[in-house]
Amino acid sequence: MADATENGHGHVNARRTWIIVIGLILAVVVLAAFVSLHRSQVAIRIGRADRQTITESIATNGKIEALNNFEAYAPMATTVKKINVQQGSWVKPGQLLLQLEDANARLQAARAEAQLKGAEADINAVENGGTKEELLTTRNALVKAQAERDVAQRNLQAMQHLLQSGAASQAEVDAAQNQFRIAEANVQLLQQKLGGRYSKQEIGHVEAQQTEGHASLAAAQQLLKNSNIVAPRAGMVYSLPVRQGAFVNAGDLLVQVADLHKVRVRAFVDEPEIGKLQKGQLVEVTWDAVSGRVWQGTVDALPTTVVQHGTRMVGEVTCVVENGDLTLLPNTNISVAVVIARQQDALTVPREAVHQDASGQFVFQVINGELQRRDVKTSVANLTRIQVTSGLTDNAVLALGAINMQSLRAGMPVKIANP
Repeated sequence: MADATENGHGHVNARRTWIIVIGLILAVVVLAAFVSLHRSQVAIRIGRADRQTITESIATNGKIEALNNFEAYAPMATTVKKINVQQGSWVKPGQLLLQLEDANARLQAARAEAQLKGAEADINAVENGGTKEELLTTRNALVKAQAERDVAQRNLQAMQHLLQSGAASQAEVDAAQNQFRIAEANVQLLQQKLGGRYSKQEIGHVEAQQTEGHASLAAAQQLLKNSNIVAPRAGMVYSLPVRQGAFVNAGDLLVQVADLHKVRVRAFVDEPEIGKLQKGQLVEVTWDAVSGRVWQGTVDALPTTVVQHGTRMVGEVTCVVENGDLTLLPNTNISVAVVIARQQDALTVPREAVHQDASGQFVFQVINGELQRRDVKTSVANLTRIQVTSGLTDNAVLALGAINMQSLRAGMPVKIANP
């Protein structure tokens, strides 16, 4: 009886053991299947297709310049006699801005005027045959010579009559003839002296002196004029680097005036981007000193050559920007964006979601944990996003890349690492 009981208990224990073993085997199989399933899913980063305004632009740097700028420079080495304006003040056309010490300029003008008067006197003498004193002396000599010639002529005529009557010899007639010729030659000489005293070389010399005198006087008068700096047009004195009583050298900057309600932006576009530029394109200007502010203008001058700017080869683009509150200052370094294209309410995706192969552009859309290829067409692009014009719908979930850098393919099971 005892043996039968023991056999019964042994049978029950064996069954329990097998049940436990089978349960463990099933658990291991389920766990392995679960692990295998999750190992086959590739963790990916995703992005979404959404609508926004997208802008394609050329980003570069630039500088602010004054428009219709007036600059005055010292015409000579001198001192600043008087300053009539302050930096930042507005001036009217014709307003005197500052004066330079002009004593030397006045002295040069006086010398030039004296030189010109002397040259003009010489010209007058040349045109009239000499000075008044010389003309008077020559005319008196001519009158005397004409009287002597007349006397010699009458004497010759008398000797010729006496020769016919035998009262005079041929020798006496010849002597009278010779005396007349000398008197006539003297008259002709004095007449020529009155009418054409000076040679062409002498006339050219005095004319050159007159021309030089005019030039010297004009230069001296211009120097005097430039010693009084006058505003040619209305504007603001935005630069006044000199002080009253200061010494300046010829060529030193004295003052700059411009109406800064409009300013010129000179942007430096890298050579590979120049082909994208066109007149009339929108230009957006920002300045680090004024956060969030954007000034707008349009391209009005395209590059005509490529120049070196630091380590870059660039073309210079200019545009005019409204500056009504005078915030932008001349010589300011600013950021410039030349807008190539802008699309409102565009369906856009991250640029890294778009791939290219022999068939064209495509994206991997995530549908039910699996990647599906979608062929797309694109348009406007910026640094981070690109417009999709066909092939996708709003809010589509797109694979950007695998976390483990594995290549993506259609049909790949995936799980989202950045939901």
